[in-house]
Amino acid sequence: MADHDVIIIGAGLNGLVAANYLAKAGKRVIVLERRAIAGGQAVSETFGEDFTVDALHAGGALRPDIVDDLDLAQHGLPSSAAEPLISILPDGRKLRLTAGSEDETIASVAAFSKRDAERWPAFVAFMTEAAGFLDAAYRTPMPRLPHISLSEGLPLAKLGLQLRRLGPRDMFRVIRALPMSALELTEEWFESDIVRAALGSGAIHGSTLGPMSAGTGYTLMHNWLNRGGPGQRRVAGGLGRIAETLAAALKARGGAVRFSADVKMILVDDQRVRGVRLASGEEIVAPVVVSGADPRHTLLDLVGAPELPPDFVWGAQSIKMRGAVAKVHLLTDGNHGVPAGTIAVAPGIRYLERAYDAAKYGQMSANPYLEVTASGRIVSIHFQFAPYALRERDWGQERSVLERCAVDTAAALFPQLKASIRGVKALTPLDLAKTYGLTEGDLNHGQLILDQMFFMRPMPGWSTHRMPIDDLYLCSNGMHGGGGISGAAGRNAARAILKT
Repeated sequence: MADHDVIIIGAGLNGLVAANYLAKAGKRVIVLERRAIAGGQAVSETFGEDFTVDALHAGGALRPDIVDDLDLAQHGLPSSAAEPLISILPDGRKLRLTAGSEDETIASVAAFSKRDAERWPAFVAFMTEAAGFLDAAYRTPMPRLPHISLSEGLPLAKLGLQLRRLGPRDMFRVIRALPMSALELTEEWFESDIVRAALGSGAIHGSTLGPMSAGTGYTLMHNWLNRGGPGQRRVAGGLGRIAETLAAALKARGGAVRFSADVKMILVDDQRVRGVRLASGEEIVAPVVVSGADPRHTLLDLVGAPELPPDFVWGAQSIKMRGAVAKVHLLTDGNHGVPAGTIAVAPGIRYLERAYDAAKYGQMSANPYLEVTASGRIVSIHFQFAPYALRERDWGQERSVLERCAVDTAAALFPQLKASIRGVKALTPLDLAKTYGLTEGDLNHGQLILDQMFFMRPMPGWSTHRMPIDDLYLCSNGMHGGGGISGAAGRNAARAILKT
């Protein structure tokens, strides 16, 4: 007899969200986490005395419907506040963008272009509509094409109706924008290269794409939705508080999180899942297994190719990862000079595209796109582009180069920064893979690109969260609705399980 109805692999946000939905429905749930801390990518970690950081993401927030469905406010979910995106130029000028505070933002844009300032409110309204459509799409179960059943077709029909409610003009604008490049999309709205670059940085954040790449119109909308606008939402007390709240809510619902439980194999018997085997050799059985690990690792490593159809194995092998993000965290004496907000080093569209050019050839950007955030004595630098697969060197050799490049680029804007540094912790793409379980260092568990979105995520025909192994489900960022901090993929997976 199984002691659990459902085993969930990984205590990242998607795994914890799925666990809470299932426990709320009366399922006996256990979450197995290989590390000693919950949160996955949304984790706050301590790297020394007074050196606690949000390791991989500076901010984020669960989707509001998830917060309401799971009553997370009653379990102590901390508040979050929207921060502006501040693009600081080499000459010291600043562009400050928010989806709210219209007067302040319009005045800031007007310093670069009065015409662009006049168009800003209409652009925000369009992006809000587009993000609302994406949110609805991420809540809509994707069918297994090419065959669509009536039960699958009805949600799609409702999504189509929501798209039509945007009105003819905005409906076509949204559809057109999805495959466009961020450059093309922003050129239709703005004349200032500074404004276009600031918005373009949001389109490439976390992805191995340049602002001239097709499909970055979609990623701009995706990140606008998840970040709540051009800036991002910062969580009081650190991003790790979200995972702590989800774990507490799960415990209150009768579920459990077990730490230092490294799953090495998903056990399969006659094409049906029967549990998992840990690195220690212990076997835990349950009739349903849900993996919060990325699809490629889950299917090829934990299940194994011999258990899967050959064409499915080929599809899993073809999932595009291509991580190119690094993080450099600085412990300072507090006199770093970095202001509040999300500071973007994005002085022009071509600057961002040249930064991406380096990644195309397996090189780290010498002039990178950075996002810099500060919290007390901590300064965190999001660095792009730093490809997981370096062509001529390895990350053992390049770690010090990464640290120096990140600090030098940021210090060009904040002259006090270097003298204030008391400690450095760099997380290379190799660290993201080894420590955080991100295959090829990909934050999204599969790039957010045109052939890996909606019903083609993680691969065509398998967007329903159910896998060829009976009662095996995926809930990670690599699934429909995933990418960034939102919990949408975990919510969707739980709903798919509860429908069976």
